[in-house]
Amino acid sequence: MFSKAVIDSDDFLELSLPAQALYFHLTMRADDDGFINNPKRIQRMIDSKEDDLIELEKMGFIFYFSSGVVVITHWKLHNAIRKDRHRPTIHKDELDSLILNENGTYDWNF
Repeated sequence: MFSKAVIDSDDFLELSLPAQALYFHLTMRADDDGFINNPKRIQRMIDSKEDDLIELEKMGFIFYFSSGVVVITHWKLHNAIRKDRHRPTIHKDELDSLILNENGTYDWNF
């Protein structure tokens, strides 16, 4: 699922079309907590440029970890997975460096 509040926002619509396409592909391939461990592979699959990933990070739609893992910041707004179907992410270190805001978005835990 994709939240219309996110994808219809001015911030999202101001993204370049290639960055929007990358966001959709990343979100479709994320684990149950919104983490993707192979963003470069996904970029190659859709012929996306490095600037598209940078644009998503700059605009706050993803967080990029030094490990190469990416998380969708609005994941919990897009998806509500039943507890009996949820499989926790294997990216525990990255998850521990985030907080979940009341509005359902991830943020850095500084």
